[in-house]
Amino acid sequence: MKQLISDLKQAIAQSRPVIYTALVETRGSTPQKAGAVMLVYPDGSQSGTLGGGCVEADVKRQALKLFQAGERQLLTFQLDSDYGWDDGLICGGRMTMLVDPIRQGSDTKYYETLIQQFEQGEGLTEAIVIEAKDDELSEVHLGDRYLFDHEDCLIATTGASDLSGPVSDHVKPVRSRPRPYVVEGISYLTYLQRCKLVIVGAGHVGEKVAELAVDVGFDLTIVDDREEYCNAARFPLAQKLIVGEFAEVLPSLEIDHNTLCLIVTRGHNHDEEALYHLAQTDASYVGLIGSKRKIKLIFEDLLRRGLSSESLARVYAPIGFDIGSQTVPEIAISMVAELIAHRNLGGVPDEYRAKNPLSEIPG
Repeated sequence: MKQLISDLKQAIAQSRPVIYTALVETRGSTPQKAGAVMLVYPDGSQSGTLGGGCVEADVKRQALKLFQAGERQLLTFQLDSDYGWDDGLICGGRMTMLVDPIRQGSDTKYYETLIQQFEQGEGLTEAIVIEAKDDELSEVHLGDRYLFDHEDCLIATTGASDLSGPVSDHVKPVRSRPRPYVVEGISYLTYLQRCKLVIVGAGHVGEKVAELAVDVGFDLTIVDDREEYCNAARFPLAQKLIVGEFAEVLPSLEIDHNTLCLIVTRGHNHDEEALYHLAQTDASYVGLIGSKRKIKLIFEDLLRRGLSSESLARVYAPIGFDIGSQTVPEIAISMVAELIAHRNLGGVPDEYRAKNPLSEIPG
């Protein structure tokens, strides 16, 4: 989504015509869920995806037709035999798409606000009218859109702003991380607050974790004491690169409840130093790589240094789902899967979380 928003911003800045298409509702089995967005350009090229296959091709075809008329419309696709996969499997669900052509001279204030809010990374909710109603929302039009910031305040609309009250009544707080939902003919799509991932250790594991973490929407801060490892060539998409001794730079890091920290340094002593500083922060997640024996030794040392057992009890160690990982890419995948689970589910389910070695240390 981050790249798509960047592409949309560039298109608007360059007055380049583009068609904004968004999946606003799904029912039953579908290849993609609500919230997916695709940009279609007049030459047929695209940015993003609505799930691929025949449906995506049909959306592009109809979007290009609507572009000529400059009309915003909702399109509904029933995934029957016409949209079966090559192997004959049929999803059987229904997908509703918003198609909104942005032509030269179009009013782009709504999109400019959406882009600005997305770039701030604090989250937002978009409400789209997908069904006509006979009640107090009878004056809204199909496809009208209402944009709310992370504090649930209306900041932009393509419809009548004085009708936003009934729409805002059903906006769920972004911090509760709601999935897309529909209430009284209004589809609510939540773009969640972006989480910051601090990776302490810029070696092979840290590099691979960073590569995967960017793809799933984390903002990266990389910390290492070696500039030959912690640099833009190895981490081109990191927001911050910090080089320095761990004991000096970690205490000054800005870490809040929306920060996840991963410790993957090159050695026992560096891991211990990093954990000493990070376990006492407000980070929602602190994870440590290593064997159970190594982690137990580190915990024992930190308890002797005065770190509380409560601080160590919240540490995820050893990090990573048990998938029999052997190679660096496999190890990185297991770690990022755990990070995603923590972010999306509000914590790692007990059945997947490794047993914290603290329980094996005599009190």
